[in-house]
Amino acid sequence: MRSIPVRGHAWKALLVAVLLLVPFPATATPRGAVTWVGSWGTSPTTVPASDRTSFEDQTLRQVVHLSVGGPSLRVELSNEFGTGPLVVGEARVARRDGAGSAVEPRTDRRLTFGGRTSVTVPAGAPLLSDPVALPVQAGTDLVVSIHLPRRTPGSTVHAFPYQDGWVAAGNVTGARDITPTGVLGKWHFLTGVSVSGRGAAVVALGDSITDGAETTRGANRRWPDVLARRFQEDRELRHLGVVNQGIAGNRLLHDPNPPAGHPAEGYANHFGHSALRRFDRDVLAQPGVGHVVVLLGVNDLGHPGTSAPLSERVSAQDIIGAHRQLIDRAHAAGLRVYGGTITPFKGDTLGFHSPENEAARAEVNRWIRGSGEYDAVIDFDRAVRDPADPQRLRSDYDSGDHLHPNDAGMAAMAQAVPLRLFR
Repeated sequence: MRSIPVRGHAWKALLVAVLLLVPFPATATPRGAVTWVGSWGTSPTTVPASDRTSFEDQTLRQVVHLSVGGPSLRVELSNEFGTGPLVVGEARVARRDGAGSAVEPRTDRRLTFGGRTSVTVPAGAPLLSDPVALPVQAGTDLVVSIHLPRRTPGSTVHAFPYQDGWVAAGNVTGARDITPTGVLGKWHFLTGVSVSGRGAAVVALGDSITDGAETTRGANRRWPDVLARRFQEDRELRHLGVVNQGIAGNRLLHDPNPPAGHPAEGYANHFGHSALRRFDRDVLAQPGVGHVVVLLGVNDLGHPGTSAPLSERVSAQDIIGAHRQLIDRAHAAGLRVYGGTITPFKGDTLGFHSPENEAARAEVNRWIRGSGEYDAVIDFDRAVRDPADPQRLRSDYDSGDHLHPNDAGMAAMAQAVPLRLFR
C-alpha cells in the first residue's frame, strides 16, 4: 500500500486525533505525588457587627483533634471573611502535652508557606502550609500556634468549637507552654489539617447537632468524633478521616438574616452561609473526600419566626429540593452521599416545634428513607427518638433543650452509621 505524505501542519491534527483514541486513567496521579486526606476541619463564618475582637502582637494557641494519622501533615488557614490582609508573623505546629496549652518540644515544627515563615493572606483567601514531616496518629491532639504581629480583627472564625484555646502576649509560638492572657472560645483563622496517606475523607455536613452542641467541652464527643473512633477500631477502615463541617444554626436554603432589632443580630452571623452556598468549599474542596453525610433541615423549619423572618418559611418540598441539589452536586464530583434523617425536637426550648414543622419533618424523613435518591440512609431519627413518643428525643439522650442530643445521644448517632457503607 502506498503511504500518503502528510504536509504542513496536518501531521499535528493527525497526532491529536490519535492521542484522543488512547485511553488515559481519569484519576491518574503523577508518580511520586503525595495524597492528602482530611484529618480535621471546621467551617469558617464571619462575626456579628457588634464583635470587636482583634489581636495585635499576640499568639493564638489552638487545639484540634485528628481523626486519622499519617507521616506528614499540612495546615490550612483562612482569611475568608477578612476585609484586609491577614499577616502571619510565624506559625508552628506540635503535638499537645497533657490537657492544657503545653506542647511536646520534640514534635515542635515551624510552618512555612511557599518556603516563607511569615506570610500575608489576601482578604477572602485560604492558605495551605507546606508539608511538615511530623508523624501523627489518629486521636492526636495537635496544637497550632499563630503569631499575629499587626492589629488583626478576628473576623474569620468557627464560633462553637467546644474546645478551649488560648491567647498570649508577643510571639510565643515556639514556647513549650505559654502564659495565657485569655481563653479563646472560638477557632480563629484555622480551618483544616490534612495528613499524607492513601486514605479518604468522610465529610459530615450539618448544623449544631453535627457541630457538637451541648457535648462535653474538650472531650471530642460529637457524633463525627465517635464515628472516627469506630473507623479506627476496624482494621479495614483505619485509612478513613472524618472532617466535621457542621455549623450551629446552619440552614440549607438561607444565609443568616435576623430581623432588625432582634437579639439574633448579636449572634446570627455565626450560623454561616447556607449549605447550598458553602458546599463547594466545605465538601468538594476537602482533601481526599470520598463520602458525604448530610444532616440538615431542622433550622430551615425552626428559624423562621424565631431568629429569621417568617417570610423565609419553607415547605418540606423546598427542603427536599435542596437535598436533591446536594445529591446531584456530590454525584457530579464522583462522591457517595448519605442522607441523615432529621432528629426529633418536640417540646424544644428554642420555639422550633409546631404541628406544621413536625409534619414537614416527617415528610422530609419519609422522602430520605424511601426515595432511593441518596446512596444510603443513616437513620439518626430512629437512633435517638423516644419509642413512647417518636416526636421527642429519648430522655437519656436529651441535653436538656429537647433538641440537641447529649454525649450519650451523640454516641447513639455514631452507632447508627452503617460501617458497610465505607468498605
